[in-house]
Amino acid sequence: MAFVLVTGLGAVAATWASAGSARAALLGEAQQRLTGELTARIAAVAAQVSFPPDQGVLERLRAAVGDNTVVSFVDQRAGAGAERAAEALRGGVRERNRLVWQRVDMDGPRLLIGTPVMITGVDGRRMPSGIEVYAVRDLAGTQAQLDELTMAAARTSAIALPLAVLVALLAAGGVLRPVRRVRDTARRLAAGDLDARLPVRGKDELAELAGTVNEMAGSLQHTVAELRRLEADARRFVADVSHELRTPLSTLAAVSEILQGSSAELGPAERESAELAVAATQRLVRLVEELMEVSRFDAGMAQLRVEPVEVGGAIRDCLRARGWLDRVRTELPEPVPARLDRRRLDVILANLVGNALRHGGPPVTVTLRAEAERIEIEVTDRGPGLPESVLPHVFDRFYKADAARSGAEGSGLGLAIARANARLHGGELTAANRQGGGACFRLVLPREAT
Repeated sequence: MAFVLVTGLGAVAATWASAGSARAALLGEAQQRLTGELTARIAAVAAQVSFPPDQGVLERLRAAVGDNTVVSFVDQRAGAGAERAAEALRGGVRERNRLVWQRVDMDGPRLLIGTPVMITGVDGRRMPSGIEVYAVRDLAGTQAQLDELTMAAARTSAIALPLAVLVALLAAGGVLRPVRRVRDTARRLAAGDLDARLPVRGKDELAELAGTVNEMAGSLQHTVAELRRLEADARRFVADVSHELRTPLSTLAAVSEILQGSSAELGPAERESAELAVAATQRLVRLVEELMEVSRFDAGMAQLRVEPVEVGGAIRDCLRARGWLDRVRTELPEPVPARLDRRRLDVILANLVGNALRHGGPPVTVTLRAEAERIEIEVTDRGPGLPESVLPHVFDRFYKADAARSGAEGSGLGLAIARANARLHGGELTAANRQGGGACFRLVLPREAT
């Protein structure tokens, strides 16, 4: 549009500038011709004029100048048709003592001319004689030429404008077409098509840009391929290690249970060591289970097992199984039926409530709200809340806000797994701070998970 506008305006401006110059030249030529004729006629008669002139002299001078002329001397006047010229120009004629003119529209274009009749004194100086001549000359012929010139300019503009627009479009297309190719290639790269490349033609700046974009795309493709390889290796390593640790950890867990059962027979020092070993084994078992769960999500193998669930009852069962009923307040309307994966809902709730009990402040509250299409579960506490620097990372894997929550013993995977399970249901899990203090985790799930 800018190309078209500038080129079109340039063509029209050039056309009308030429027309304006021609118009000024025509008017100047007409003015010079008419004033020249007037002064020549006056000069031809002025040599024969006696001073002071009588009425007959004024009449002869008017007759020599032509119609639409007024000749005046003091209070004498001869002729008619130029009274307006006399009124308009008399001050200028007497003040300047030379010819003056004015273009007016008076039943058509007219040129008003006024001039003093000059005489030569005995000392050779020219001076006004007191006779003044005022005339009106018709500019209709010149106006007809100007109208024709204007029409010619309009026709020229009408022809030049489409041509200018065509040239502008061609020029703009030559510039914008490569830019559009760069844009389209950038969009393909952003969409994940790392094989997208630009054709390089010529040696101008756009060709250099295309070459640079291709180099960037090649470097990006290499980097992404390397990162994907490293990520795949890391995921495979986690999955393999978790799988390999599962069997020996099962053995350790069985031994720790036996050790825990016989701890009453041990001395104080041995009992404390046994309890530490049991706790460490349990944490290691939980970590391996969480790593295996993460591996299933990464591999795309996590699937929902949807079944009818009474959500309020599922929340109470989760708290009862972990001995949290007396530590957690609940606000649960009944009944709230839904179709969800009960095990994954239990994992989400266990992570949220356990996180609130470990890091928040009492009371911890679980609130259930139900709508026609979805359910909403809030887990809140009255602790110090989440620092602003922590909020964007609270669901990141292995992230621990040690500065804000000292003594954290978790793996840093619980909240990441909870969000992954929420999204697997087609829902969402978010974190925020309460206005009165404390953290608030909000779980939104559809009532009919698919």
